[in-house]
Formats: sequence, structure tokens, C-alpha cells
Amino acid sequence: LCPGKVWVSNCRSLVLHLPAVTSYTSQVAFPPLAQSTVYSAFPQTGQTYGLPPFGAMWPGIKTETGLPEAPSGGQPGFLSFSTAYTSNQPGHLHYSYPSQGKLQPHSFSRDNAVKLSDQKRNASPPENLPAGAALPTSVVLPTGARDQDEVGRRNSVGKAKGKAKKSDNSPPAESDLERIFLWDLDETIIIFHSLLTGSYAQKFGKDPATVLNLGLQMEELIFELADTHLFFNDLEECDQVHVEDVASDDNGQELSNYNFLADGFNGPSGGGASGTTTGVQGGVEWMRKLAFRYRRLKEIYNSYKGNVGGLLSPMKRELLLRLQSEIENVTDAWLSTALKSLLLIQSRGKCMNVLVTTTQLVPALAKVLLYGLGDVFPIENIYSATKIGKESCFERIVSRFGKKVTYVVIGDGRDEEFAAKQHNMPFWRISTHGDLVSLHQALELDFL
Repeated sequence: LCPGKVWVSNCRSLVLHLPAVTSYTSQVAFPPLAQSTVYSAFPQTGQTYGLPPFGAMWPGIKTETGLPEAPSGGQPGFLSFSTAYTSNQPGHLHYSYPSQGKLQPHSFSRDNAVKLSDQKRNASPPENLPAGAALPTSVVLPTGARDQDEVGRRNSVGKAKGKAKKSDNSPPAESDLERIFLWDLDETIIIFHSLLTGSYAQKFGKDPATVLNLGLQMEELIFELADTHLFFNDLEECDQVHVEDVASDDNGQELSNYNFLADGFNGPSGGGASGTTTGVQGGVEWMRKLAFRYRRLKEIYNSYKGNVGGLLSPMKRELLLRLQSEIENVTDAWLSTALKSLLLIQSRGKCMNVLVTTTQLVPALAKVLLYGLGDVFPIENIYSATKIGKESCFERIVSRFGKKVTYVVIGDGRDEEFAAKQHNMPFWRISTHGDLVSLHQALELDFL
């Protein structure tokens, strides 16, 4: 009789309002009260819940027609997938493989759903990123003061797949993973490319000159870091999809005293300095030197993923901190809002964040470091789709983690949307702040 998460409180209220009955010693005890009428669920009129194969339920989900479909306020839904394999664990979200998305009405009442939405949106994200260009420590999972029923629900045994909390900080083994979130980078997690094109300023009513200036300064920092420390001058024409793609050509030589400037690699041409012996491009020696650079790149990323400022001069560190703060301000804390979902996923057991970007691998790593995302994305979980496209990247990821894992694609562009459709993966479109907020709500409520 009492739907949704207010079952206990409403039913307690119902019990408190039952009429009192006076008892007499000579009177036969009344039989237990029984429900005289079976109440059917309140019909959700005027709402179409069927969606195309990779549609979904919350604002920000893109359908095949290209038009966003958002359920009316107070009618949250959840993804369910109907195919051969079905989870036998009860919970809000049941996955199978391959996936077929559709909407179903949930048992939340309209009033309580609206109150929940208001409560989440009133929790404003922090305005500035912290010092050190590291992962923002001010962005924490909004635990809040939850009531006893909420705590009991989130810790219930019948929780959907992939929701078990991690017992330590170590990442889950790949064989134990149950859900992987495939993220786009630009205009999904960070705002960068649209700062340069002016589309962000136009869309959200910001000053075009200010926004462009911030984008240009951040672009300069990205390429300076990539050129100075991440071998981009050597690797620009030798781009790889993944940092381990040329690892098989590495002979394991110690690199602590290796002189990358004098080994005669000099990019794909293999020209090198005069008087040096260089290998032919694609030859064994040349590939070995290429592998050395990607191994060193990985070492640098892992060493500075939480403190990119250590790679910058004092003046550049100060510039980075100012840019981080001003970009967060002009984008209304876009990155901090996205980080809430990333950190929530990271805190779960058997779940993982994977980054798939159309930026070349080396500049993408520079972006991740400068925007403070190094602790969220291990370098092994970063893929560049520049050479092969996102659909092929998704194929590689599925080959790595297997088809028993449920994949959820989050992005802003048609590339990832089409790739998600080709692989029957649910797709969550990010185009506004509201899409990020709704994504976090869906994750908090275990719908994803």
C-alpha cells in the first residue's frame, strides 16, 4: 500500500491512524485485520515507455531518431534488458547480454521523486579545483545524512549486479568485472574543444572572447606538456590506440640512463642526427626505440598522475591553477559535476571507468593529467580512436574484458552513439549540466 522508498514512514503513519478498539474481558478477541481490497498500481497515463534498442530512461539519453526523450518530472524509470541471459539477483536494474533498452514505471510516488530530484540538484558542486593539479579532493561522493531506510536499501542483499563495495582501494580484477562505463572525454567529462570553437559560449550564453582565451591558454599547456615530457614530437606520426600496443617490441632494457635525444629515432622518418646509426622505420631497431618511448611515457604518467605540477615550472603551475579555476567557473563546475559520477563508479566493486577519445593518445594523456583525471583513469584504461574509430575501439575493449560484462557508453557525439548501437550497448548522451546531474542520480539510485 505504501510505494517507493517512503514505505516504512507511510506505513508507520497508517498504523498510527488506525482507530483504537476497547477490549473487554468477556469479549472474544477480534480476528486479525485483513486487506479487503486489492489496489492496483496507479497507471502512468500519457507516458510512452518503449524506446529504441539503445535508448534509456533519464534526461540525457539519446534515441535513434536523434531527439532526446525525457520522462516527465516525478516519473523516474530504469533500464531493463530482455534477452537470453538474465540476472537472478533482484534489484532496480537487471542486465542481460546483448542489451535491449526500454523504460518501465517505477514504484516511486510523484511527490517523493520530485523531492529527491530537488534534493540532488540543490547540492552544488565545488566552484574551484584544488591546488597541485591533482584529482580534486573537494569533490567527494555526496553521502549526506541518509535515513535508515535508505541505508538499508543500498546495503540490501538483493542489489543489482556490480554494486558491491570494494573492501580496499585496489582495482577489481578484470575477470571479476561486471560493468564497465565507456567515457568520451571532450565535452563529456571536460570542456575544451568547444572553448576553442566558440560553441560553448554560444550555447550557454558566455562571453566568447573570455572563453576562447581560456581555451587557447589550456591548449598551449597541453601541447607544451606533450612535447616536453611525453615525446609528442617523436610520437605524433607514430600514434597508437593503446599505450601497450608496441610493448612486444620492447626488450626490457633499463631506461634510467637512456638518452632519448641521441638515440637517432627522430620520429617515423628515422632521420636522426648526423653520424648516428638509425633503424629503418618499421624495422626491429626502430620499433624497439618506439617501444622505449611508450614505456617511458607510461612511467611518467604513473609517476605524475596525481601531481602534474611536478612536471611544470612554477610559473606554469600557477597558470594551470588559474586556468582550472576560471574554466570551472565559466563552465559552471562542469568537470566537478562529471567527477561525482566518475568517483561513484570508481568506489564500487566490479565496476570500471574506461576512456575512449578521438584525441591522439599522447595529447589525450596530457589532457587527462592537466584536468586532474589521472587518478580516475589508469593509463591502461585510456584508448585513442584517432586511427581506428570508436566502433573498433569498443571491439578491442570487449575483446579484452569479455562479453559477460555490461558496457554503458557515455558521451556527447554521434561517433560513440553509433558505436554503442552497433554493439547493443546502452548510450547516455551528455549535452547539458542537467544530463550530468541526472547521470549521477541514476548511479546513486543503482539504476546504472
